[in-house]
Amino acid sequence: MSALDGYIRKYFPAILFSLLTYLPQRAECQNSILDSTFTFSSGIVTTGEALALISKQTGYNFSYDSRLIDTGKETEMNFTGTALRKVLNFVLQNDSLVFSLIDKYIIISRPRGILSPITDSLPLKEPRFITGLITDAETNEILPFATIALKNSGRGTVSNENGEFGLKIMQGLTDDTLLISYLGYQRSEMAVSRIRENPVTIPMEREFISIPEIIIRNQIPQEIIAKAKAMVPANYGNTPALMTGFYREGVLKKNELQSYSEAIIQIYKTSYTSTLLRDQVKVYKSRKIDNADLRDTLAIRLKAGLSTCLDLDGARNAFDFFASESMKDYKYMMTDIVTYDDEAAYAIEFEQKEDVDLPLFKGTIYINTSDYGILNAEFELNKTLIRKLKDSFVTSSSSGFNTWPVSVKYSVSYRKMNNRYFLSHVRGDLIFTSDRKKIFFNTQFRVFFELAITETTLENVVRFDREELAPVHSIFSKTINNYDPDFWGDQDFLKPEDNLLKALKNMNVRLQEFSGK
Repeated sequence: MSALDGYIRKYFPAILFSLLTYLPQRAECQNSILDSTFTFSSGIVTTGEALALISKQTGYNFSYDSRLIDTGKETEMNFTGTALRKVLNFVLQNDSLVFSLIDKYIIISRPRGILSPITDSLPLKEPRFITGLITDAETNEILPFATIALKNSGRGTVSNENGEFGLKIMQGLTDDTLLISYLGYQRSEMAVSRIRENPVTIPMEREFISIPEIIIRNQIPQEIIAKAKAMVPANYGNTPALMTGFYREGVLKKNELQSYSEAIIQIYKTSYTSTLLRDQVKVYKSRKIDNADLRDTLAIRLKAGLSTCLDLDGARNAFDFFASESMKDYKYMMTDIVTYDDEAAYAIEFEQKEDVDLPLFKGTIYINTSDYGILNAEFELNKTLIRKLKDSFVTSSSSGFNTWPVSVKYSVSYRKMNNRYFLSHVRGDLIFTSDRKKIFFNTQFRVFFELAITETTLENVVRFDREELAPVHSIFSKTINNYDPDFWGDQDFLKPEDNLLKALKNMNVRLQEFSGK
């Protein structure tokens, strides 16, 4: 198999068209400056003078929003063998400010947001189903694909394109805390026992990190990417994990839903240091809705969506723009440093060089500034060259039709739990156009697939038996007899977006059920 064939096979799920229709280790040495001890004997000084004294002795400069700190306020600067973090908390008179390190700068930012809309804490009936909407606190705009997780367990979900989410709180978890995270925003926390509204609206506060322009200019994106690749074993682990996830895929023809499949799956996620074993998938429960009209002259089917979701785990299967052999074809630019939870992330934009003929990706990847973990990647194929790959998507061409891709977009995100990163969310959105040869008309199709990890555990992880494995390179073909909102029982699933929910309700189709363990 050629390098090009491998590139195509990894990133492009097959579409069936038919006549049916160097590198430094973890930055512990840098992080330890906050825990290193120092002695100061300067008496009463202003806060601004205190920060200047700290900078002189440590060699680290400070960066912060001027609204956070009153530099003219007096403080006492007498410490003997005291950890720098404790000195800063005393000087700033605020032990909840967040300190992060980038090069020789200490970034001071606000503490994470804590949202507790209801103050009573009466006992709750267990289990319960929490639904909500994630929005921008200032503009009220929805925030799609936010991460919603329980602080003390591996359970979680993501918001859909409408910013909506649903999460089942099982017995024994009502004393846990809900964490809501979004790139560029303060993390919000809310005690599960204090959530009374259902659905609950969760406004997120945008966080602007005061970063000197020189920090951004001095970063070399290729070096950050190299560090991220080197830190994969430490960040993603050398032991396997068992994941439960909700998977869905669909095809829309002229904005009308043609087919829709969804499933609860289990994934045996192999160690990120393993090169021999592949991930495994087992379908726990699934269903499919088929709305294709047998009289249609053209219909499409998505093949290998599950397989593509696994391949898009760019920490395990290096993204094309991360792969050493491909980086020469890309240009990279550091564009920003944004907040994520209590930490910061480099925002690196990339696109293919002008002299490269093969359509490659453009997008943005976010990498943690302290441990170089990959947080999120959003990327799409070069639209000006994408038609060159038209034959790569088609496994069975329809007689008399020309079909080509118009847009191919992907997003991948990870969740950090107990200092280890785990795959959290994968989504693909593809648009195709097909026209009949020698006749002037065309039909547009939208294809999407999505995987949201709803639970992760490192206990009792064993590979699946061969007979349990799902045919990840095939098409979901089992259906049920009605669209039952209670079909999933105690399993977590993604709420359908408004347009999809309307399409599902309006479909006059025959459905059948399939479930298996």
